[in-house]
Parts: sequence; C-alpha cells; structure tokens
Amino acid sequence: ERLAGAPALLELPTDRPRPPVQSHRGARERFDLPRALLDRLQALGRGEGATLYMVMLSAFQLLLSKYSGSEDVVVGSPIAGRTRREVEELIGFFANTLVLRTDLSADPTFRELLGRVREVTLGAYEHQEVPFERLVAELRPERSLSHAPLFQVIFALQNVDRSGLDLAGLRMEAVFAEVETTRFDLGLTAVSHEGGIRGALEYSTDLFDRATVRRMLGHLERVLEQVAADADVRLSRLQLLSAEERGLVVDAWNRTERGTSASPAPALFAEWARRAPEATALLYGGEAVTYGAVDRRAAVLAQHLRDLGVGPETPVGLCMERTPELLVGVLGIWKAGGAYVPLDPGYPAERLGWIIADAALPVVVATQGTAAVLPEHGATLVRVDGLPETAAEAAPEVPASDAGLAYVIYTSGSTGRPKGVLVQHGSLSNLLSATRDAFGVAPGDVMPALASYAFDIWLFEALLPLTSGAAVRLVERERVLDVAALVEEIADATLVHAVPALMRQLVQAERETPRLGRLRRAFVGGDQVAADLLAEMRAALPGAETHVLYGPTEGTILASTHPVPADGIVEGNPIGRPLGNVRLYVCDAFGNAQPAGVPGELLIGGAGVARGYLGRAAMTAERFVPDPFSTESGARLYRTGDRARWRADGTLEFLGRLDGQVKVRGFRIEPGEIEAVMRSHESVTDCVVVAREDVPGDRRLVAYVVGAVEADELREHLRGSLPEYMVPAAFVALDALPLTPNGKLDRKALPAPEYVAEANLYVAPRTPLEEVLADIWAEVLGVQRVGVHDSFFELGGHSLLIMRLLARIQDTLDLRISIRTVFSMPTLEAMAAEIERRIYEDVADMSEDEADRLVASNPIAGT
Repeated sequence: ERLAGAPALLELPTDRPRPPVQSHRGARERFDLPRALLDRLQALGRGEGATLYMVMLSAFQLLLSKYSGSEDVVVGSPIAGRTRREVEELIGFFANTLVLRTDLSADPTFRELLGRVREVTLGAYEHQEVPFERLVAELRPERSLSHAPLFQVIFALQNVDRSGLDLAGLRMEAVFAEVETTRFDLGLTAVSHEGGIRGALEYSTDLFDRATVRRMLGHLERVLEQVAADADVRLSRLQLLSAEERGLVVDAWNRTERGTSASPAPALFAEWARRAPEATALLYGGEAVTYGAVDRRAAVLAQHLRDLGVGPETPVGLCMERTPELLVGVLGIWKAGGAYVPLDPGYPAERLGWIIADAALPVVVATQGTAAVLPEHGATLVRVDGLPETAAEAAPEVPASDAGLAYVIYTSGSTGRPKGVLVQHGSLSNLLSATRDAFGVAPGDVMPALASYAFDIWLFEALLPLTSGAAVRLVERERVLDVAALVEEIADATLVHAVPALMRQLVQAERETPRLGRLRRAFVGGDQVAADLLAEMRAALPGAETHVLYGPTEGTILASTHPVPADGIVEGNPIGRPLGNVRLYVCDAFGNAQPAGVPGELLIGGAGVARGYLGRAAMTAERFVPDPFSTESGARLYRTGDRARWRADGTLEFLGRLDGQVKVRGFRIEPGEIEAVMRSHESVTDCVVVAREDVPGDRRLVAYVVGAVEADELREHLRGSLPEYMVPAAFVALDALPLTPNGKLDRKALPAPEYVAEANLYVAPRTPLEEVLADIWAEVLGVQRVGVHDSFFELGGHSLLIMRLLARIQDTLDLRISIRTVFSMPTLEAMAAEIERRIYEDVADMSEDEADRLVASNPIAGT
C-alpha cells in the first residue's frame, strides 16, 4: 500500500541520456563534513525523536526532490537484518533492502519533513524481514534493463565508527576501496566518527560526470548547514546555490546589456525608404517592389485608417494572403499609430469571428479575395486593393513609442479559446536590433518569409531584412509546401529560417540538387530540434552558419540563440544564450534560481517581456510575475512553462514542457483547447489529446475519446472551430480513459493509434498505379496498409508530410503533381485517377520514341 502508484523512475538530471542497458560502470566521490555540523544534526534529531540516519535521509531526499522536481521520492536503504539475538555474534550477510517513499508536497518545514521520514522509516522497520525480491514480485513494477526496479538511488549510514576493530591477535582497519562498478544511479554512503561525517557518493558513469557529482555533494552540505541552523525553514526557502554559482546563473550568464533601445520597426523601415527608395524591399514571384513604393502605399492606407479614427492602442484586424499587400497592411496600420491583429484567411470562420469580437476590432483591413472568407462582423472593412495609389494630401505619421502597442498575436489557450498576447514596439525593436547585430544582416541580403503571418516568427523573417536595408521574399503557402517549388523560390536567399520538419525537407532537397549556394546563415526553431538534423544541415549547407532559435510569443519572438559548431555535433537540445537585453533564469517551483545542471522552469526577463494577455488580468498576473533578480522598478518575468537547465559552459538546454502544451510541426498548441471543443459535441463524455511520436521525427496529435461518435463526425466538428493544424491526425475510441491508482490520467497506458482504415472499409489497390501509390503512402504516413478509399489526411497526413509525398511521387513516377491535387483529391483512388489522366494526356501527344523514353523512366506509363 505504501508503494502503490510510486513513480517507476526518479528522473534525475543526467549528463548523458540513460542507455537502454546499464553497463554498471561506476565511480565514487568522497566527502567529509565537520564535527560541529555533526553535533548540530544529532541535536536536531534528538529534539525530534529521530536518529542521525533519519536526519541525513531527510536532507538527501530533499536534495533529490530539488534535482528531479518530484515531490514523490523513493530511495532504497540496506538494513542489517540482525533482529534476533542468536545471530548477533555470527559473521555473515543477513542484510535486506528497504524501499522508503517520502512525500515532500505542500512545502513543509524541514522539521515537518523529518517527521514524515521518521514515520516512513519506522513503518519500514516493522516489515524489514519481507525480502526485497518478494516485494518486487508482489508489486510487479515495469522491468527495464536501463534501471533498477522500485528505486534507483540508495542511502546508507553507519552511526558506529568501525575504523578500528580489535580482535584477538588482529587489528582491523576500514579503508575506502576504489570502485569501478555500481548497481544504482546514485548511492550515498556515510559513517559518523569522532571527527565528523565521512562518506562517499557512488555514481553511474554512464549518466554522471565527476564534476556534476561534486556539485551535488556541495549542495547536500549546504542543505545540511541550513537545516542544522533552522529546522523550521520551509523547503521553498532552502538555497542550493553558493555565492559563486549564483554569480554565474543570475549575473555572468545574463550580461546582455546593449545600451539604449533601437528605433521602432516602422521608423527603421521609413528611414531605409528615405535613404534608398529604389532599393528592393519585397520579392514576390517575378515581382520586385521597392522600399519607396511600399512606403508610399502604406502611407495611403495609414491616412485612410486615421480618417476612420485609428490611432495609438487601436487594434486593427489584418486578413491577407502572402502578397505585397500584407506588408503594406502591417506598415500602414503602424503608420496610423495602430496595432495589427492577424486574421489568417485559412482559419475557420468561427475562429476569425471570435478573434474579431474578443479584440473588439473597430476596423479590419483585407483585400477583395480575403474579405469573402470573413464572417459577419461589425467592424469597418478597408480593402487595400481598393485604395488609390497615392494620397491626395500626405498626413504626418503617428510616431510609434516604445510603450505603444505593436501587435496582438493570438496563441492557443488551455481554457478552450485562443488568447491574445500584447506586444509593444520597444520589445519588437529590441528583438530586431539584437538579431541584426548577432547575425550581421545588411543590404544585399535576401530572406524568405515562410511562416504564417498569424505567428510572430513571421515578423523575424519579414522585418529583420526590412529594417536592415535587405529584401524579404514572400512565398505563397502552396509553394512553401512544395519542396521543389520552394527551393526554386529561395535559391537567391542568403538567410533562411524554417521549423525542423520543413528544414529537414530543404536539407534533403539540397543534398540531391544543390541550389542554395548563396546561403550564409540557416536558422531552425519553433520546436525541439533533433541533433541529427543539425548535423545534416552543417553537411548539406557547408557555407551557411547554423543557429538554433528559441522564444515564445510572450517573450517577443526570440529569447536565445545557439550557434551549431562546424562539425554539427551537439548533445541534447541546446537553445544557447540570451539575446541582447534579454535575461533568462532557470528557477524551481518557488522561484529560486537553480544551479547549473539542475532543471527548472525557464523564465524570461528584460526588454522582450510582453505587456500581457488581452482582457485576461488573472492569467497575466499568473504568467507575468515580479522580477526578484532586477533592481529596475516594475520589472517582470514571463514564466514560459518550459523546462530547461544551464549547462556548465553557460549554455541553456531545453528539456520539454512542464504543462500539457505541445509543439507540433512548429505550431504551439494547448491540447486543452482541442479537448474543450471536442467536449462540446453532445456524444463525447470524456477525452484527452496528446502529441505522440510513434515514428521518429513525425510528431502527431492523437485524440482519445469516450463516447458514441464516429471519427469523421468528430473531425468535421473540430474543423468548424479550429485551424487544420489543431485537428488530431487520429482518433482512438475508448470505453474509459486509463487511470493510475491515485486516480490521475495514466498517459503511458494510452494505446498507440492505428493509422489505418477499419477492416470492413478496406479495399485493396486494383491497378499497378494504385499499388505504387499505396506503397508510397504507407511509407510516408508510417501505416501498415492503404486502401483505395482511404484519405491521406484521415490516415494522419498533414501539410508537411505532403512535401514528402510529392517528392516520393516525383522520384518514383518522374511526375510532379501540385499540392492542390492532394487537397482536392485526398483519396488514393482519386489521386491515382488524376495521375492516370495526366500520364495519358502526356503519352497521347508524344511520338513513339518520346513515349518509349517516358516508359523507361516511369514504368507505370507502360500500362
């Protein structure tokens, strides 16, 4: 009962990933604690009716809790097993192993924790004769060759000094043996003696470096000193950091000051328009638009918006495709003094309507084409393509101030509705200035904008060049998703940013046919970046420096950057060091700065911190907290919810999320928002959405649903309210969600989805072409089989997998099909029919020799 539902693994931060099979290689680091500390610890124990063993165990479990971030800590401990008088005089091994589980929740004082540990140990002593092997057999924990069952850390204390034993005719002396093996991740052994406490921390060299273990022992001594001085100190007030460590993680690694802030983005663009009006600002297809032309058209829009009452702090909706009008819209809104709110025309009408209402938009800027997708709304509609080319009378611009609102970006919200993030001009200009200095962007550079402008990373892609005298290439969404077309588009790029899935496609295309010879910097971010991708980028793009980028919307696009070494070798998921005027802290749940190597929540301070959330004061207060590390009045930190740690060299490493938020294909998604929409369906009684990576590098959303509802019906229900990237790739029907013994959702028990059609709907491929396509689909989608009536999207396909599909079809059939074909003909049968039609038309117009050559390169054409 004590061990029911105990965590299977104490997830301590390690220097290297846990190997699938333990090698049991180990080492030992010794330590000595002074007599004065021993006396104080013994006095503390006597006052609480506890032994020195219990005091030391309490401190050790407290340290393990702070390192692992877990309030449920299990350790093992050997016990002599000499409970009978008859064995007292015998030489022999009677020892057993106890499993000690301690609850450290609710921020107890150390005195209270000691009471809990005393209860746990006394309870274990009562049952010490139950063999450990029997305990394992009864509890049946999940067995793994990578770690020991039930516990992975052991603690032992001898409170009798056996350094010298006198036997008849013999003198015995205890010595420390050098060990090269270990059974556990960590093992703390100590003995009290006349001079104090002597001991050693044994560790697995597969997992830990010696420097890490030495730091851990230093932290243990600091904990013991603090609790010996004040047993009523709460766990939240205990500090692991030494003065030297604090100087690194709080000060030295955050020295990013860059002096005065830069001019706001619209002012920087206007300055380039004055200095070089004929320089190319925008590239779109075969069209080149100058700085002067963009500036003049933006001024026309600005004057019209001011006539409608737009001014500082006025939110203005912007519904555009990726054309030059998009930049005219952004700059025109800024010139009028307003803040733009992106309304992606690809979003469902319900979502667009909700954003318009939530932001209380008085004006929406669109074009004739995008205006048609907007739902009914009460805002004034302004069509950019309906305005004159030049203003009759140029009104003065409204200068943007650092404190003025620049934009409101809506991100996925755990409450079931998106939330608007308010970002000021000062934060944006600092980001652009810091990245311009870091990456050396200048006139002559070309950077494509590949992201949706509804996401803030688009501002980095578009405004970094436009505030540096360089050019931005606007790429239509369909051409972004067609790798061959995309490579043609960006062949002249000197800088490029892409999410990992897209970057992997670009790298593969570049390996096959080098086209990006001008590229000098490649940026990848927006999701966890696999180490193999970084190595591939360095190999395929040898002339381009590679940088990993990290940052949430609430931290104004980017907060840190990590340069990848020339050999492309990285370990883990490094996100680097903070950008200029940005500060980054790794803190525990109580806001205490964590030492190097110890995970915690990543908090962002400095110039990048956003104003907060639109109309959500409580959520703003929860996520934007006072900055205890700053002397600046009113300074705040943004709690990212990301788990990270400092490496010993001052580099930050990303370790995942603390909450349920996920990143899928570069999109930041709150599964709670999807779950809320699913629960609004009358037939759904319970559900959960998770991100799974059953195929390495292919992360997908999977919905587990309790209720009598078909997947197709639920998918259409979600599409009515959510963008396509938030619709799960698979739906798994369950009778009930699996729970742990303590009633929580057991995520590990959620079954892997079957990305295949139901057996009674399966129709096998009937023609050679359908067979070839079925094999391609199965490979791309990672499914067992594909039937002719199966839909690419219902089998888990998404926009980035389309690129892989098109590339495989071209390789196999020597035929290029468009992304429109996949969207308009998503079933295998329809796609095969379209390809047959294409091939038939090609062959019909060929000579016999040309037809022979086609058949040689495309055997399907022969049929």
